[in-house]
This record gives sequence, C-alpha cells and structure tokens, in this order.
Amino acid sequence: MVVHSASERVLAGLDPEQRAAVTAPAGPVCVLAGAGTGKTRAVTSRIAHRALTGEVSPRHVLAVTFTARAAAELRSRLTLLGAAGVQARTFHAAALRQVRYFAPRLLHGRGMPELLDSKARVVTLAAARVGLRTDRAAARDLAGEIEWAKSSLVEPGEYVVAAAKALRDTPHEPARVAEVFAAYETIKRANGVIDFEDMLRAAVWGIEEHPDVAEQVRTQYRHFVVDEYQDVNPLQQRLLEAWLGGRDDLTVVGDASQTIYSFTGATSAYLVDFPRRHRNATVVRLVRDYRSTPQVVGLANAVISQARGVEARLRLELRGQRPPGPEPDLRIFTDEPAEAAAVAARCRALVAAGTPAREIAVLFRTNAQSEAYEKALTEAEVPYVLQGAERFFERVEVRQAMVALRAATRSLPGDLPLRDAVAEGLSAVGWSAEGAPAGGAARERWEALAALVQLAEEHAATPPVLPIGEAAAVQRPVTLSDFNDELARRATQQHVPTVEGVTLASLHSAKGLEWDAVFLVGLSEGTLPTTYARTAEQVEEERRLLYVGITRAREWLWLSYAVARSPGGRARRPSRFLPQLDRSGGGGPERAKAGGGAATKRVERRRPQVVSCRICGATLVAGPDRKLGRCPTCPSDIDEELYGRLRDWRARVAAAQKVPAYVIFTDATIVALAERRPGRPEELIAIAGIGPRKIGLYGETVLALVAGATVEEVCPEKTFEIDP
Repeated sequence: MVVHSASERVLAGLDPEQRAAVTAPAGPVCVLAGAGTGKTRAVTSRIAHRALTGEVSPRHVLAVTFTARAAAELRSRLTLLGAAGVQARTFHAAALRQVRYFAPRLLHGRGMPELLDSKARVVTLAAARVGLRTDRAAARDLAGEIEWAKSSLVEPGEYVVAAAKALRDTPHEPARVAEVFAAYETIKRANGVIDFEDMLRAAVWGIEEHPDVAEQVRTQYRHFVVDEYQDVNPLQQRLLEAWLGGRDDLTVVGDASQTIYSFTGATSAYLVDFPRRHRNATVVRLVRDYRSTPQVVGLANAVISQARGVEARLRLELRGQRPPGPEPDLRIFTDEPAEAAAVAARCRALVAAGTPAREIAVLFRTNAQSEAYEKALTEAEVPYVLQGAERFFERVEVRQAMVALRAATRSLPGDLPLRDAVAEGLSAVGWSAEGAPAGGAARERWEALAALVQLAEEHAATPPVLPIGEAAAVQRPVTLSDFNDELARRATQQHVPTVEGVTLASLHSAKGLEWDAVFLVGLSEGTLPTTYARTAEQVEEERRLLYVGITRAREWLWLSYAVARSPGGRARRPSRFLPQLDRSGGGGPERAKAGGGAATKRVERRRPQVVSCRICGATLVAGPDRKLGRCPTCPSDIDEELYGRLRDWRARVAAAQKVPAYVIFTDATIVALAERRPGRPEELIAIAGIGPRKIGLYGETVLALVAGATVEEVCPEKTFEIDP
C-alpha cells in the first residue's frame, strides 16, 4: 500500500503527455521533448515510477547524460522521488568506471593506462613528426579532427574519404591530417597512454570480445535511459548497443530541433530513425512548454517551422503554458557599437527594475563578438560573467597581440594610418587580412584578432583632442600608441572581478540553460548563419542555433542586428532566419538611448511577423520579396493575362480618381496578385500592402478580375471616388 501511494505521488501533477511517457510499457520508448517541456521531470518520474512499482530495481538502471551537471541533477531528483541507487553518469564516466574495473582482467593484471587530459601535446608532437608546424590554435583544430574521426569510427587510413563525404572543413589538406592522425596514434601507443575515445572503444571491446565481461555488465545494467539522444555520436551509439546486447528496455529522450553539435560527430540520425529501428517503440511527444511565455514560444515555432532536412521530420510545435508576456523586441541598429550600447542600457534598466543580473543573458554566435558587449556592460557599470570562454582581453591570442602592437610602435612609421598600423603589427602574430583560415580554433583566433582591427577602425573615427594653449584646440590622427593605451584601459576595466552578473555566452554554450531575459544579438547574414555554413545541412544547423537561443528565454526576449559592423561601414542584411518586420502598420521608428552616455541612436522596433516563400519555404527578408511571397531566385508563376487585366484596371481607376497608379496598388502588389491569384478576402489581406481599407475599396473588384471578369465588366464607365 505504501509503495502504491509513493508511485501515485510520482504521477501527481504530470500533464497527459508526461504521464504517457512515465507509464509507457517496458521496451523501446522514444520521448520527443521540446524545449521547456519538462523532460527531466518525465525521465526521472519514469525511472522512479518503475522502481516504486517493483518493475525494475534502481541498481539495475543506467541513465546516461552528456554533462556531469545533468547527471548530478538526475541523481538528486531520483533520490527525492525515492529511487536512490540509480546510476546516472555521462558516457565517459560510465565507460571509465567499467574500463578501470575490468582492466586487470583484460590486461593480464595490469591497470588501466594513463588517460590523456588533452590531445594538444601529443598532436603537436605528431604534427612535427610529419613535418607540419603548428601553433596552439592549429593543434586544437587537428585534435578536433582526430576526435571527430575516432567518434565517427573512422581510422587514419579512412580519414581522407570520410572527411570528403562529411564535407569537413579541415585545418590542412585531408591527406596531411590523416598523416598527423596516424602519427598521433603511434606516439600514443608508444607512450602507453589512451584518450577519451580510446576509453569508450575499450569499453566496447571489453564487452564485444569478452563474453564474461559482457555477462557481468549486462547482468548489472538491464534498463537504460539516454538523455539528449540527438547528440549521440557513432562511437557512443556502439557502446550503448554493446550494453544492451540485443535487449530493448531503452528509453531515449531528445529534440531533433536542438541538434547543434554535428561538427563534433554528433548526429540526430539515431533519434530520427528510432521508430524504424525499433518497430514496437512507443513514441511520446512533449509539447507543453512550461518555461517560456506564449509570445516567446510562438516566435520559436515560427523560426523552426521553416526548417528543412531530416531533423524537420521530428519538428515539434510547442504550446506555451505560462501566462502571456511581452512581445519579443526586434531591433535594428546603425552599427555594432550602437547595438552593444543599447543592450547594455537595457540590461542596466532591467537590473534597476528588479531583475537579478544572473537572470539576464546576452547570446551571440561567436566568442569574438563578446568584446563589444564586455566593453558596453563595463561602461554601463553592469557586472557580467562569461560562460564557456575567457574574457576577451584574457585570451592568449589577444594578450600576444597587445605585446606585438606595443613592439610595433618602435618599428612602424608614425604617420601610418591606424588600421594599417594595427594590421601590420598583428602580422607578427600570424594575422592576415586575407581571411580566416580553416579550422574552428584557428578561425576563432583569427576572428579575435580581427576584432582588434575593427576596434582600431572605430578608434580612428574619434581622434583625440590636442590642447594648444588655453583657447584653441586641434585634432590629430590617432596613433598606434594611443590605441595601445586604449586597449590597456579596456583590459583594466574588464579585469574587475564579479561575483554575480549578466551572462555573456555563445549560443552553443547556452544550450541547456535558461534566463528570465535573453538578448540575441548580431543576427545578420554572415554571422548567423555564419559565412562558413556552405551546405544546406550546415545552414539548417545555424537555424537550429537561433531556435535554441530563443527557447532559452522565459519571459523577455530581444533580437537585434546592426546594419554595419562599424560606423559608416558596409551595409549588411538581417539574418534570413529572423521574423520579418511588419512595415504595414504601427510601431514606427523610435528613438532609443544607446546607454552608457553614448549618443542617441535610431532604432526600428516592430512586431515579429514571419513571411515564408510559398515555393521553397525560406524565410523572406526584403520588402518586395515578402509582398510577392517568394524568393527573387524562385521561379515566377505569374498569370500574364491576369497581370495585363489588373494593370489595365488600375490605370482606369487611377485616371478616374486623378491619382498616380501606385496609389491604387504598387507594381509589386499587382505582380503578387497575378502570381498568387487570391480567391477569398483573407487571401487578399495576406498579401503585404493590402490592408482592410483597400479590401473595402477594391477587394470585390480584384477578386472578380482574378476569377476571370474583364476590365469592362468590373468598371463600366464608372467614377471612382474615395471617402475623405
């Protein structure tokens, strides 16, 4: 009776979908859990319910996560639910425990080899052995390629072909990477050490090749749960299958729309194909979002609804469960400094109004974007913490660059323009204006140094005042020494320790976290999606990054981009993933102070409205594209005969009213009508630029023309007047 009562308490308060996941029968269960839908509660409740009803023993359950924090959270919740004793570990922690335990048996009395904390040192040695010089960033990129290959079950001799098939952006020629990979494996074996992928492989080998080990492991673990299943790589899947040994008591939880780590070897294919691989699987969809307001949820749905590719097959449409909140802010700024200053000012206002700084986050695509926000928040006296990265001026490459720039003041001509002087000085640390190199770490290093060049451009635009006597002053060009002083000042400001502050984080680092207020910044083409996203699959992953960012917000959400990187710079387009700006009504441009004592900047604030191409489904950005309802590159399906009748009708109406033709309908609207051929008033009003007033004036006539009426039939010698 007590057990029954405890198990019923576990079910109390669950929504119908969560309850279905918790009470699903033993066997393969796939829980598709959208952001904020209570997946952790569902997972822990399922384990606890099965344990409390006697269906499973807690000590026979292995729950696998991807972070130690998530594993600790599972253990804590399970203890509170009365299911202590469940093993909740990361893949690596579970494998390490097993390999250590079985090593004496498998290695004839010897213990487990030493585990490498980092591949960098061995990779550097391997690169040198094959005649390849590497710096710290290049070594990280090579290590990343080796990790991807080993996680994907690719051997050195298979790397070139596998990298080509996967469209890898390799840090060197694939053949050279393969040479480093092979040398790395040789050096590692010679020194009797293993890396983390070796440890997972050892766990697989121990089970697959040693029946006694397999029997002991499978006797211990009989029921499996895998969280974040969309992030599993082939090596982890191989280990999971070894643990299972053909059994099917497996519960997986994931969200294909949050697949953002494919560059590491993670793949959503196992989640997507789960029902096919397990024909008797129970599939449950969790779609009630308890984290975010309906406004935030609606925006997230709008962004991910445009997704294409295999992950879109499991796309979930979330349903917000919280009370309504403010509409998301969508803003455009003249340049990045103005954007950063406005964000800092708004952060300061939120904190002053009572929002804890720890409940505010500023999220961006790349770590190199952090500097502008570090500076703006510092000047606005808003404390901040950097999540998953070092502060800008604490990064190794930035410290090295500052040393090089100080040295350059002694060798470069004093009259050299500041930008040129900085670029020349940075050449001493390997920076080149030709463009970012291949490889993630090398590219991130290049972008951090490029941020210094951008700072130089901005600093040169505001020359210092040189006093002359007491009554006059002149301006002189900014020198490299001036710029070095400015960098030192910024570095000093940003080294102030903080205990609690606004979180600055990349979108990747923000995965799994949430805040009351979220700023998504720098949302321009070339940044999100990044210019390095060249394939359709890579672009779709960039879309999912924005979706992940949106779903981090509980209540207040800001999305913004700058027209130019620096004042007066080249104009950029907003991200193709952004909701569209509804320019047809309300919410005209407003003046918003850009914070921290900066000048007032003009921004545009609009209600988000998504418009999609009716042909390819892409999100539309430009006004004419939105009106036509298709991309400019998608084929037109215009009805030429209807187009002619509409133009003839418009000319007659304009002549009768003695107004220009565009007052009736613009050319773009006429084209949109001839392409889209609306048959009902609601289809008419869906065309941008046709509002209720024009529906009342011309709607019936236009619908008649679309239906086939002649111009003479709809306007027989008639005078057209408009009420004042």
